[in-house]
Amino acid sequence: MIIDAAELDAASAYKLLIGSVIPRAVAWVSTVSPEGVANLAPISFFTPVGRKPPMVSITLQPRSDGVTMKDTFVNIRDTGEFVTNLATLPQADAMHASAFEFDPGVDEFEALGLEKEPSKVVRPPRVKDAPIAFECVVDRIIPVGDDGVDHVVWGRVVRFHIRDDLYLERGRIDTAALPAVARLAGEYTVVDNVFTTPLDEELLKARHGHRMRSLDAQGAQDAQSASWSPLNGKDRSPSGAASGSGT
Repeated sequence: MIIDAAELDAASAYKLLIGSVIPRAVAWVSTVSPEGVANLAPISFFTPVGRKPPMVSITLQPRSDGVTMKDTFVNIRDTGEFVTNLATLPQADAMHASAFEFDPGVDEFEALGLEKEPSKVVRPPRVKDAPIAFECVVDRIIPVGDDGVDHVVWGRVVRFHIRDDLYLERGRIDTAALPAVARLAGEYTVVDNVFTTPLDEELLKARHGHRMRSLDAQGAQDAQSASWSPLNGKDRSPSGAASGSGT
């Protein structure tokens, strides 16, 4: 299938992007409004973009109406600060729930029953029990797209928070101890395996045609869990969240 990108609307192009660029790391972004109201949102358009100074990039689409800016973007734009928190499997439900389009005056930590952990330099709090968090200040904001409603935010990391047991010698992270949650298209996956190359040919043959298995199907027969398909998933809004949500 060859598709001319010029013939796609934003929603159609988005479906191809999020179904092809997988898995995507999720930044669980905490912000605070100028009035002091805390906000949380999972952002899967997230990646590092610089080393010295260390910088990360997040891309924010509008709310599900396609026009209104998300609270996360408004807060970042108006305050110049944000925190990226790493969500692990035990936090996945809360992370997903934080995509709901709460009113701007709602403290989402309180609405979701999540505890705050004070940051050292920036105003937005961290998510308590998040194993890794980056305190960030805005380096630049770049409008993107034909209609200018998507925005790329580059944040300069001013403090790294690494859980003590994860911080190894020579400044490395014990990635094997992190059941990090990542995004597929509308669904999530968990990072729970590792390999180095070259791989054994027999292993490659054994995995030929292998399909993902759904963690939701635990207790089901292998044939049922092996039949998972994104066609069976819930509809998603153009912002990537479940219909009617996405902050």
